[in-house]
Amino acid sequence: MNNKIPLFSLVLLIVAAIDSIRNLPATAIFGSSLIFFFLLSAVIFLIPISLLSAEFSSRYPEEGGVFHWVRHAFGEKIGTLAVWLQWINTMVWYPTILSFIAGTAAYLVNPELAQSKIFLVTVILIIFWGLTLMNLRGIRVSSRINSICGTVGTLFPMVVLICLGFGWVLSGSPVAASFGLDQLVPNLTDAGNWSILIAIMASFLGMELAGVHVGDIENPQKNFPKAMGLSVLILLGTMIFGALAIAVVIPKSDIHLVDGIMQTFSTFFNAFHIPFFIPIVAVLIIIGSTGGMINWLLSPAKGLLQAAEYGFLPKFFSQKNQHHVPVRILFTQAILVSVFCLAFTLMPSINAFYWFLTALSTGLYMLMYMLIFLAALKLGRPHQHNAYRIPKGIRSFSCILGIAACVLTVFIGFQTPEGVDVGSAGRYAFLIAGGFALMIAPVALLWMSQKKKIGH
Repeated sequence: MNNKIPLFSLVLLIVAAIDSIRNLPATAIFGSSLIFFFLLSAVIFLIPISLLSAEFSSRYPEEGGVFHWVRHAFGEKIGTLAVWLQWINTMVWYPTILSFIAGTAAYLVNPELAQSKIFLVTVILIIFWGLTLMNLRGIRVSSRINSICGTVGTLFPMVVLICLGFGWVLSGSPVAASFGLDQLVPNLTDAGNWSILIAIMASFLGMELAGVHVGDIENPQKNFPKAMGLSVLILLGTMIFGALAIAVVIPKSDIHLVDGIMQTFSTFFNAFHIPFFIPIVAVLIIIGSTGGMINWLLSPAKGLLQAAEYGFLPKFFSQKNQHHVPVRILFTQAILVSVFCLAFTLMPSINAFYWFLTALSTGLYMLMYMLIFLAALKLGRPHQHNAYRIPKGIRSFSCILGIAACVLTVFIGFQTPEGVDVGSAGRYAFLIAGGFALMIAPVALLWMSQKKKIGH
């Protein structure tokens, strides 16, 4: 019996897992220049990390995850740093996806609640603690169910959004974005234009997970690049045209980062005299986003436990309940997410809060990706017969491009974004730097803990 999955099914699986509708407003505020930066990001980051992840996944099929990928190149300490960056990044990422769900849910009650800090924080805490308690019983969501949630709650609304955008333009309605040559090819010397990379890279986070499917298809050396190529085309098409659909109808100064999707759908549906579709789309998006949350909740905790196997995690956090769930790590996640919600009080607006967490989360993930690219350079091409190998001529070049993209994204994360009021440039950079220091510092304690255990 052939258990290999068809090529097209693999493409849908990858697209459903990665495609993100919630990040479209953050890219839409940059207007038509987003086309240039999306294509650039695909060349220097999305394609290299996708191919490299496939190579690592087939190289170490029994040792999945970034901890083992980096450990083989630089040792257990740096491997621990890599998996810590992956885990702590999700702690910062959760409030952004949760606030998106909360902002969407507001349209089922009162759209004005999407700009209420009290409402957003309350819904965020209820959803996350509820999902945490559910996962204590070892709830698993299969990739098939997650793909269905992704299709229903992400791909379908995104296709509808794109069709509405084309309908808006073709109907002769006023277009809010400019498509002049100076916008399509932006001024690259303007630092403000580069801040879009934060939102674009945030849309691509998790692409390394696609590599785990390399063993699920026949002739991966030939078919996996095809699957990745088709996936990249679909991802770029939906993200670019989805963001443009927002940009043509909502002026960039009026775009809400938290509920910008529902803000756009409401504008379209009201203009086309079909407002009864607003709550339907809201429910679909909530289903898709919540389904993705359930699927992600235990994954980072499992990754952190890989480091625990090598003594880098205090025994207190390694305890599992009768369902083999790392209960103390899950509760630690919930407490940290609750604390991050207090960042609302430090930012001048909800847009600023959303952008700050997006920039911090993306920066942390970029540091992890840097370690993956560096590990690939040090280890060289795999020698295993069944391993997928990136073509020799482009492998090193792809790694160097990826490292450059990561460094650039981290640097841009310290810059104040165009179109979002985050306060003074100095205060914002200080908050980002403080966030990095606070998130990374515990790694030193993990290293010290493991050293003491060896000494003991």
